[in-house]
Amino acid sequence: MTPDDVYQLTLVAAAGVLAPIIVAGVRRFAIPSVVLEISFGIVLGPQVLDLVQPTGLVDGLSVLGLSMLMFLAGYELKLDTIRGRPLKLAGISWGLSVVLATMVGLGVHVSGGHSGEIVIPLALTTTALGTLLPVLRDAGVLGTPLGRYAMALGSVGEFGPIVLVGLLLAGTDPVQSILVLGAFALLIVGSALLANRPWGDRIVTFIAKSMWASSQLPIRLTLLFMLALAAVANTLGIDVLLGAFAAGAVVRIAAAKHDDEEDETDASSIFGFKLEGIGFGMLVPVFFVVSGTRIDLKALFSQPSSALVVPGFLLLMLVVRAIPTFLVYRTGLERRQRRALAVMSATGLPLIVVITTIATENGYLSSADAAAMVAAGMLSVVILPAVSIALLGRVREARPIEPGAGL
Repeated sequence: MTPDDVYQLTLVAAAGVLAPIIVAGVRRFAIPSVVLEISFGIVLGPQVLDLVQPTGLVDGLSVLGLSMLMFLAGYELKLDTIRGRPLKLAGISWGLSVVLATMVGLGVHVSGGHSGEIVIPLALTTTALGTLLPVLRDAGVLGTPLGRYAMALGSVGEFGPIVLVGLLLAGTDPVQSILVLGAFALLIVGSALLANRPWGDRIVTFIAKSMWASSQLPIRLTLLFMLALAAVANTLGIDVLLGAFAAGAVVRIAAAKHDDEEDETDASSIFGFKLEGIGFGMLVPVFFVVSGTRIDLKALFSQPSSALVVPGFLLLMLVVRAIPTFLVYRTGLERRQRRALAVMSATGLPLIVVITTIATENGYLSSADAAAMVAAGMLSVVILPAVSIALLGRVREARPIEPGAGL
């Protein structure tokens, strides 16, 4: 580690500390921390102060932070909570969004005016579950049917695009990608079944005790599993992010199995807190700050057409995600709640940053379009959650229609 690495990492860490402090100070405006982290990255990066370069150790930690972000996204999947009707409706809604996004992609291809004929539709199908969770919690609806619908919608809006990233941005033949992805899926299913098997009392006791020891064995095993699946995915030609996401989902299955055991509840919760501490407390902020240093503001404002992509992409996010959601949930929620859920579904930033980062590195997207898409994503997480809560008003509990009605 060179002195310059230490200097740049100190600035990145300072940005990561200042962001949540500012968020707490301006709570009235509900600015997500990730928006400030990216903004600080823009200021510190080559476009403004040129104090932080996305290279070397800084870049390495950013890649690890991205992997941890995907792992935690997989860990957030709680199938017991969203299975059944919520998951079914979320899948239908996302499928319709894919159809609309494909139409957008065809339009971009015919116009020939942008480089993102694959990437733009892909980014339009995302939903920022991590951004929605605190909004739902603060609104007091997380444990209601509306909250379960939102959780399912966000989960599918993260899992589906990650799979499509592995298929469309891997740079290999689509048929080969599908076959390889199928083989990788079998590996994940096998790992999930193994994780769900009963463990011996000696193993459970040993792992539980090490949770409080300096060895922190459960955390070490988890990080090893995440990196191992990422390595397998990379060897198979699949994006490593899919491996990290799958690792999070499998670890969640193993952790959830012990949630029902009274003597393991506290340990299981502490385990999740420790993973989030490593991720959101250290590595993930590095990724978002460094992502900000990569945003090419000069390219964005060099041409009026590039700047117009920002409101255009934000509008497309609403069309592609909000309209299908509003239509699909017509038999499950009252009108006001459908509107709120539809607006929530169009919220997206973390995966948009991920997708544009991969796309620009592989030559699928211009830096100007990438900057515009990230800017639109930043606006979505600032504006749309607040709008959804305003639409929700005083209603805090969903009133689902009879289970047999409609879809």
